[in-house]
Amino acid sequence: MRFQAIEMKLHNFNSGPSILPQQVLEQASKSIFDFNNTGLSILEIGHRTSHFQEVLQQAIGSVKNLMQLDDSYEVLFLHGGATTQFMQVPMNLLDVDQTAAYCDNGIWGSKALKEASLFGNVVVAASSADKNHTYIPKNLVYPASANYLHITTNNTVEGTQWHEYPDTAIPLIADMSSDIFSRPTNFNKFSLIYAGAQKNMGAAGVNLVVIKKNILGKIQRRIPTIMSYQKHIEAGSLMNTPPVFAVYVSMLTLKWIEEEGGLTEMGRRSKERSNLLYNTLDSLPIFKTTVAKEDRSEMNAVFFIENESLQNQFLEECKKAGFIGVKGYRTVGGVRVSMYNALPLSSVEAMTDLLKWFANQHG
Repeated sequence: MRFQAIEMKLHNFNSGPSILPQQVLEQASKSIFDFNNTGLSILEIGHRTSHFQEVLQQAIGSVKNLMQLDDSYEVLFLHGGATTQFMQVPMNLLDVDQTAAYCDNGIWGSKALKEASLFGNVVVAASSADKNHTYIPKNLVYPASANYLHITTNNTVEGTQWHEYPDTAIPLIADMSSDIFSRPTNFNKFSLIYAGAQKNMGAAGVNLVVIKKNILGKIQRRIPTIMSYQKHIEAGSLMNTPPVFAVYVSMLTLKWIEEEGGLTEMGRRSKERSNLLYNTLDSLPIFKTTVAKEDRSEMNAVFFIENESLQNQFLEECKKAGFIGVKGYRTVGGVRVSMYNALPLSSVEAMTDLLKWFANQHG
C-alpha cells in the first residue's frame, strides 16, 4: 500500500536555501520586471540611488526593530555568507598573540574554530565531539583574558540548538545563520552576530552582521579594507556593490516577519511545528532521535529509522509525497526536516501523516 498525500503539492523542508513566504516571492518576482513603478528591474537599479538606499535603510530598520538593538550597534549587509565570517571575525578581533574561545558543537562551529586558529590562539571552551555533537555542553571553560567567546546558536547538520545562552564576562559572538529571527532573544547580550540570509531572512547571497561598535579598533593587525568591519560601517554597507537583489529579498522577508507578529509570533509557530514533529516521532518506536531532548533544534529535526534497511524506502516515499530536502547531511545520514519561519504548519502535518503511515506499514 502506498501513502497518499491528501493534497499533492511540494513541501519544502530544505535546510538552505530554504522556503520563503509566498508574498515575498510574489513581490520579488514583480520587482524583477518593474521595481516600485520605476520602469526598471530591481536587478538594474544603481546601488547608490535613492531607490536602493530606501531598501537598505528599511532592511536595517527592521533588523534594529526586531532585535530591539540600542544605539551601540551597527547593522551591515555584506557579501560572502556566514563562512566568510569564520575568517572575518578573528581578522578584526584577534591579534596573533591573543586568545579566543570557541564552542565546538557541530560542523560549522568546528569550521569557525579552524579558521580562527589562523589568526591567533584558540581554546575550545566546550566540545560535544565525544557524542557526535548530539548535545549542547553547558559547562564552558576559557581564559578570562580571552578576546571573545564564539558559539553557533543552531546546528543545522546535527539538529541541536542553544535554548539558553551562556553568561560571559567577555564579548559573546554568535553564528545565528539557521535560527535568527525565529524566536524572541536578548540580542543585546551579544557583541557580534552574523547570519547567512538563506534560512529565515531571505535569499542566498547576503550576510547580516550586527556589531557592537566598542569591540572594534582594539588590535594591531593591518586589515585589508574590504575585510574591515570599521570600513564597512563608515561606507554604510556600500564599500563595493552590494548584492542588491538579495538585500531586497531580505528587506521583504523582514517586513513580513514584522507584519506577521514579530519574533513572538515566529517563536510560537516554531514551537508548534517542532512540538508536533517531535511528539509524533517519540510516539513511533520505528523512528529514533539521537539528540538530547533538551537540546533539540526547533529549526532542524534529525532522526533515523531503527531498521536501517528501510531508510531509502522512507526517503523514496518522501519523494513520492512531494517532500523536498529531507535527506540527512552527508556526514550524519538519516532524515532531516527543516522548519524555518516560512514553513506552514500544514507541511509538518503532512510529514507526521507520512510518519504514522510508514510506522503502521513497517512497525
